[in-house]
Amino acid sequence: MGNQLSEFGVALLFFIAGIVFVMGGLFTSFLVRPNRPNSQKLTAYECGEEPLGTVWGRFNIRFYVVALIFLLFDVEIVFLFPWATVFADATFINSTNGLWGWFSLVEAMLFLFILGLGLAYAWRKGYLEWIRPKPDREGVTSKIPEELYQAINKKYS
Repeated sequence: MGNQLSEFGVALLFFIAGIVFVMGGLFTSFLVRPNRPNSQKLTAYECGEEPLGTVWGRFNIRFYVVALIFLLFDVEIVFLFPWATVFADATFINSTNGLWGWFSLVEAMLFLFILGLGLAYAWRKGYLEWIRPKPDREGVTSKIPEELYQAINKKYS
């Protein structure tokens, strides 16, 4: 072995150097920056608006469902890129008289079929549908006739 580092030793040195670099930058900024807090700096920032209420706001759980379905399909698309490069090897295809190409095509179609089944299941179960709230019109008085509301709703629904 001698004086040479293994590949893991080089990776470890880069990792340690990265940690030292980041910590050094944070420590230097801690020493150099001014520390003058005031009431404006200590308030929560909400896009230039004054914050109202608590920070524990509720939002619809369906955002998580849409994000998980997107993540699922995004990761599965990532699996298709290596598949395309590995199974498109001309030496394998030529050495098997084209059977390797057909095998890879059938395998990809089976993979996409299973993906489609998952999407159809989510769609059929209504996981992709967004529930529209029913308007509460009790106690609301308007000078506009009800027929105009119905005409607008019919036009845009």
